[in-house]
Amino acid sequence: MKKTGVFYHPSFSRKSYLTQGARLEDFPGAIEHILARDNVTMYESPPIEEEWILKVHTPELIRGVEADTLCSTAWHSAGGVVLAGEKVCTGEIDNAFALIGAGGHHSGRNYFGGYCCFNDVVITITYLREIHNIQRFAILDTDAHHGDGTRDLLYSDPDVLHVCFCGMDSVSNDGTKVDVAAPGGFWASRGRNEKDADDQYADKVKSEFYQRVVDFEPDLIFWYFGFDTHKGDYGSLGLSGRCYQKIARFMLQTAEEVTGGRLEVVLAGGSRTDIATNVIPPIIDILSK
Repeated sequence: MKKTGVFYHPSFSRKSYLTQGARLEDFPGAIEHILARDNVTMYESPPIEEEWILKVHTPELIRGVEADTLCSTAWHSAGGVVLAGEKVCTGEIDNAFALIGAGGHHSGRNYFGGYCCFNDVVITITYLREIHNIQRFAILDTDAHHGDGTRDLLYSDPDVLHVCFCGMDSVSNDGTKVDVAAPGGFWASRGRNEKDADDQYADKVKSEFYQRVVDFEPDLIFWYFGFDTHKGDYGSLGLSGRCYQKIARFMLQTAEEVTGGRLEVVLAGGSRTDIATNVIPPIIDILSK
């Protein structure tokens, strides 16, 4: 069985920079049965230190985040993602699931929004490079919306593969920055049953990500897991938890093949408490097997 870390702070269950409030209000209770396993450990997410934020963002962005009451969980959110990456890369755990209260992928050098405050994954990459000399990373982003902040920050970085499932198709000249038009949406899903929507999306992820990440040979893989694509959430593509579980199994297998198992799942978009409670525990369950 895999040694899996779950990264969490109590503030994530009370506050959230999302449209319907505290989407994680059922946590950690919703995963108590998984946390009871010997190979699963929950870590309290620490606040990120400002020196690391300043390596990615401007002082003006930090002051803006400080002034936004909806960003109150941003420091612990980014800190948990960084700590998760460190524990995976030092071998203390095999993989990680980082719960967050404020997202990251819409946060650029000097701007933030879209329910995102600090760019958690880019800060983690910066930290791991400087502290642990780990250089190559791959990011799969299956949030409903384009990870514009992450793309802007990493566009000129050839040592990061960024594959984003959003609303367009494009590939950078060096092949490391890829946008994929995600199947689904209101009109596309009309007449399709839920299973078809799940299969089409998961199969597209496999076909667009697998060979790219195998060829790229990263040291660590991040998966931005957004459940806003779930049927009934604000970015609905008509998907269900079955789709996310298929992707989780694929990502676990791919990480085992490419990185020796180094995989960090970072929670991204999604607003509904009932969906969070239903879809997150099975992902953590898959990671820990």
